[in-house]
Amino acid sequence: MSLKTNILMVDDQPSKLLSYETILGSLGENLIRATSSREALNVLLKHEVAVVLMDVCMPDVDGFELASMIRQHPRYQRTAIILISAIHLADVDRIKGYEAGAVDYLPVPVIPEILRAKVSVFVELYRKTRELENLNLVLEERVTERTADLAALAARLQEADRRKDQFLATLAHELRNPLAPIATAVKILQRKATEDPDIQTAQKIIDRQSMHLTRLVGDLLDLSRISRNRLELRRECTDLTTVITAALETSRPVIEQSGQELTLSVPPDPIFVDADVVRLSQVFTNLLNNGAKFSKRGGRITLAVESDTETVLVRIADTGIGISAEHIGHIYEPFYQLDSSRAKAQGGLGIGLTLVWQLVEMHGGTVTATSAGPDCGSEFVVRLPRVKNLEAPESGEGNRPENQSDSARRILVVDDNHDSADAVSLILQLEGHSVKTAYSGDDALTLAEEFKPDAVLLDIGMPRLSGYEVAQRMRNQPWGKDVLLIAQTGWGQEDDVRQCREAGFNHHFTKPIDFQKLRAFFVTTTA
Repeated sequence: MSLKTNILMVDDQPSKLLSYETILGSLGENLIRATSSREALNVLLKHEVAVVLMDVCMPDVDGFELASMIRQHPRYQRTAIILISAIHLADVDRIKGYEAGAVDYLPVPVIPEILRAKVSVFVELYRKTRELENLNLVLEERVTERTADLAALAARLQEADRRKDQFLATLAHELRNPLAPIATAVKILQRKATEDPDIQTAQKIIDRQSMHLTRLVGDLLDLSRISRNRLELRRECTDLTTVITAALETSRPVIEQSGQELTLSVPPDPIFVDADVVRLSQVFTNLLNNGAKFSKRGGRITLAVESDTETVLVRIADTGIGISAEHIGHIYEPFYQLDSSRAKAQGGLGIGLTLVWQLVEMHGGTVTATSAGPDCGSEFVVRLPRVKNLEAPESGEGNRPENQSDSARRILVVDDNHDSADAVSLILQLEGHSVKTAYSGDDALTLAEEFKPDAVLLDIGMPRLSGYEVAQRMRNQPWGKDVLLIAQTGWGQEDDVRQCREAGFNHHFTKPIDFQKLRAFFVTTTA
């Protein structure tokens, strides 16, 4: 049952108030009398009023003035004011009443049915308005609560995302620490010639699998960087053939080990693109590996390059398990796996194609996938903008053969992981350098004081003295101002690279060290 609303009746003649009370009594509302404007104002200060029924002609304050005073109060913006006059009001007076805030006008004698009907309508309108206001208050409270809940949820998600990124970085570091000596040991074994085919096969297996694990770790970190807009491309104008060659160097062992036949169709003339060579080659590596992964032995993988004046297309097709229509729209989603026993048997993290799509998009291109269905193979088409009117860059110092030796250096290798330190030291010795090894920051400082190295390969995460502290102390020594400080670490996030730079390092290498890049770094710096 709804509460009664207040109806205020204002007239200096009690007989009129009695007649109004009689007419409106059947409405069942709370009727309040006032015989003066002052009395009416006192009532309005104490009560919420839905309708004010007032005489125009009253002593001291007339109905026009009283209506204006009521309407100016914020509390009574929605109160209906009905003016009653025993004399005929001219149009000017009516307009004056409406301007004062009245919503209606009734002449005397009042017709009971009309008065009752009008008041009833305004009471109902008032009641509905209050209900809407109350509903709005409830909605505002709920919106405020939901906003607070969403803010709290967003904070929890941000914290979870931060912890996820920290976990991935820690995972990468922990995986890279054992990976580094394994990968380096393989390089050492490959330099020690052996005719035993079993040993050669074992070396190749270890090399392939350590490279595969390294790529998986890198893909996880790249996905995290892209999701946080922290991955920056180092773009330059480059021949697409250079990119494809780099991808083939990485993928060819996987393709051969999977027993696939690779067919290439690349135009002889240079095709230039504005690209990060490393990241774009990562795109084609993932697509080629994907084709080998999901094709039977004896399958066929084709890579074909087409171009016009504006764009270049790279088509990579395979004869593998194919993609059904229900899955093809989801394959670029992170961690998405095809619901196929053959697909599941291949394993993987489900992030390779996500990286492909995002890296191509960052290069201003698109990638599309097509398949006629299960067991009908797949084709991925990468479309990139082409850079026109350029000639092939001249070959220079950067194109030195890998096996060209560099001048020997005095190198100090520092790592609390003995296996990693010993393996790196050994391979550097095999390349003709004079090498000393330390397993702690304190030992590194003592040995460096005697050895006066040209370069220091320094691990970051060491107990007691971190690599940052060791680097800063070395820089404070006269012999350490010009020494090449090279970080070798499992920490490879952007913040880690920045901290290395601020600590005085010349370069940052993520474990396992790419010795080809290390040689290139030595070539570009003077001993």
